[in-house]
Amino acid sequence: MSLRERCIRPFHSRSGEPRRYHSLDALQEQGFPQLRQLPVCLRIVLESLLRHCDGARVSEEHVRALAAWAPNGARTTEIPFVVSRIVLQDVAGIPALCDLAALRSAAARQGRPVSMVRPRVPVDMVIDHAIDIDFHGTPDAPLRNAQLEMARNEERFLFVKWAMQAFEGVRLIPSGFGILHQVNLEFLARGLMRDGEDVFLDTLVGTDSHTCMVAGLGVVGWGVGGIEAQAALLGQPVSFVTPDVVAVELHGSLSPGVTSTDLVLHVTQLLRKAKVVGQFLEFVGDGVARLSVPDRATVANMAPEYGATLAFFPFDAQSARYLIETGRDPAEVRELEQYLELQHCMGGASQAEVRYSRRMRIDLADVVAAVAGPKRPQDLVPLSRMKANFRGVVGASVEDGGYARPEADFRARDGVQAPYQARDGDVLIAAITSCTNTSNPSVMLAAGLLAHAAVERGLASKSWVKTSMAPGSRVVSRYLEAAGLQASLNTLGFGVVAYGCTTCIGNAGPLLADAEAAMQHSDVIACAVLSGNRNFEARVHPSLRATYLASPPLVVAYALAGSVDIDFATEPLGVDASGAPVFLADIWPTPQAVADAVARAARPDFYRSVYIDQLGKGNAMWDALPTPAGELYAWNGASTFIQEPPFLKDARLLRSSLVDVVGARALAILGDSVTTDHISPIATISAQSDAGRYLQALGVSPSGFSSFGARRMNHDVMTRGGFGNIHLRNRMVGGEEGPWTRLQPGGERVSIFEASERYRQSGTPVIAIAGEEYGTGSARDWAAKATRLLGVRAVVAASFERIHRSNLAGMGVLPCQLPADTSVASLELDGTETFAIVGLRDGVSPGERLTLSITRVDGTQRSVPLVLRLDTPLEIEYARRGGLLPYVLEQLV
Repeated sequence: MSLRERCIRPFHSRSGEPRRYHSLDALQEQGFPQLRQLPVCLRIVLESLLRHCDGARVSEEHVRALAAWAPNGARTTEIPFVVSRIVLQDVAGIPALCDLAALRSAAARQGRPVSMVRPRVPVDMVIDHAIDIDFHGTPDAPLRNAQLEMARNEERFLFVKWAMQAFEGVRLIPSGFGILHQVNLEFLARGLMRDGEDVFLDTLVGTDSHTCMVAGLGVVGWGVGGIEAQAALLGQPVSFVTPDVVAVELHGSLSPGVTSTDLVLHVTQLLRKAKVVGQFLEFVGDGVARLSVPDRATVANMAPEYGATLAFFPFDAQSARYLIETGRDPAEVRELEQYLELQHCMGGASQAEVRYSRRMRIDLADVVAAVAGPKRPQDLVPLSRMKANFRGVVGASVEDGGYARPEADFRARDGVQAPYQARDGDVLIAAITSCTNTSNPSVMLAAGLLAHAAVERGLASKSWVKTSMAPGSRVVSRYLEAAGLQASLNTLGFGVVAYGCTTCIGNAGPLLADAEAAMQHSDVIACAVLSGNRNFEARVHPSLRATYLASPPLVVAYALAGSVDIDFATEPLGVDASGAPVFLADIWPTPQAVADAVARAARPDFYRSVYIDQLGKGNAMWDALPTPAGELYAWNGASTFIQEPPFLKDARLLRSSLVDVVGARALAILGDSVTTDHISPIATISAQSDAGRYLQALGVSPSGFSSFGARRMNHDVMTRGGFGNIHLRNRMVGGEEGPWTRLQPGGERVSIFEASERYRQSGTPVIAIAGEEYGTGSARDWAAKATRLLGVRAVVAASFERIHRSNLAGMGVLPCQLPADTSVASLELDGTETFAIVGLRDGVSPGERLTLSITRVDGTQRSVPLVLRLDTPLEIEYARRGGLLPYVLEQLV
């Protein structure tokens, strides 16, 4: 009898139906006395390993290795994690389905049954990233935006409808219902899963880095690239190295007036400094019980911003209450609690026994009202110092994160000019948006209460501010309307424009006409303020250099002020009808007012109405689209949106990557904090870019370009967008902004895409070189796919973010890490060098030591040790076969 079979026990469900589960107590009896010392998040992963221990995907050794986890042991053991379900959003999920369609086409070419390419676990897809804010401030704005969404994305959506009929097991939530992570928190996550007789805990991965938001509800889940998600969807394990698990001890309480947004920005700064990249975090301490599930989910949502894989809050009484308040069946919730008790995964009652890799303490009383920016979410700015900080960052050097503008050139706002004249610090976009905060009734209702007080005092948003509200679910509108607060938000311009992911991912649409015109001829540092999780340069709007993350009530406050160049403590937002100044403190809602509003909003019938009644009726515009039929997708060679991916067709992409790189040139030499937005922009395609010129050559007018996000199923467009961010700084061109490099030898200044093509024609291999935190940001598979299609054999970096490193490995691009005492600056590179990476061979192991050889123009050489960041045996197999897709096809065949 196998280990798995020896650990099966009956589960006496409340329904009386015969069930069974894989008992961790029974596993402990098999010779693992220290299971109670495991962090709760690892116990849940261990349950999955035990349940799937079949000797093939998961072996008994895998189970034994995790059961014997040591808090500070060597991190070399691979965990093959088979998840219970998959979640997809459209911007990454549609390309993932496109790759599945390509797998079917490849299987058909080999004479194999195409039905073998199908989901092996339940899949939910939410269409949430396709809508832009073209219209706002009017009652019909949601409808008009939705109509444009359908027109712009018709070809993509037709593909989705084909995929829904071709692949069984995929449930679709069409556009207009909300953002994946909020829908997951409020509806999709059930806690306890069933498959035949087996019951087990909900675990998942998703094609968005913020999938980890659901960990605020006690569910183990995180974001992966679309490449990994495809493998998981086909039943392959999500492979990762045994992690460190850090206990984050929360103590005390938040001060009055401090929001969950302030908390998560505080946490993001602390944990980014603590270097928790790739680690699991488990939140414990007396302060946890004082945070609601939406508060916890806010913190869990931004784990990618501080680099952690998982920010886990063990399920407790607060979690159970949330499930019931959001419309789940109370009997199912009680059964979940019963199961968690059996598996010793309920709450933190036994925390004294648990061992962690390290512990960190955060005192909630230390959190103050704050924003983060202007370029990174970890750059916390206390609200009391915002004005001084902004003026300082305008004059700071580019190397210090500033804009290098002399202090004397600062253009301050002096009254309200008409017509509009741009001034430094002007807020041109104020958006209540993103799953991070719109999932939390406390901050949404606080925004409504502040708006109500502002309207009563006669205040209005400044005329140059584009205001909008895009909730992550329709439930938000239900409770704002029930509280009588939506009317005041409408008055200030924060009417609903859509239910989806908008400004936070760059779907902000155009600025107001006067502001758009002014910014075309100005170098002022204008701003966006939004309640999102990302504020990288050029992400929200190409004309806005500075972006600040803030709580929803502060977004409203900045719309009233019209500028970030304001000290809220000493300068008024405006004057009332009597001419008296109105300060932020005068209209900020009291904690009791917020608590009362939240208590009134906690109505299960709101959630049942949206997710059962409304969702059951579907989306009329979506339903009107025809459904293409067939097991195989009919690729159209003339399409500029959808082309069959080359990864299973191009022989050059099917070769092993485990071959020494000799005589290479650098395509780009980059600094620290290069994001996936820098590597693969998602924003609007410029007519002057390589991608824009390519589309125009095919007869597409600039008005029809759409965005890189919409064209992610056309590799010819996406490759031309690789490293195409207008604010990319390549040291090979002296730090000039844009997608530029120098072709060697000779030093001709060309676009990165053109250089890659000319190097390909000459047979010259290329590499990319970067600093710390390479690949931060979104779980964007195209950041790795474009890198591969540009011919980059290896990325040499000081450190990698988790998801992007994994995506590079999945595409057969070698992530190579520099020693801790070596930086890009210390290498003293100018781009004229030739490079070699040696030590690669079929027999390499995870973490293999390699050598980077640098030959300068004068003939001098330098050798630098590297670590090959293929971290698991499975990633070695991907590299040997040219990437994950060829590997998966081979496994299926």
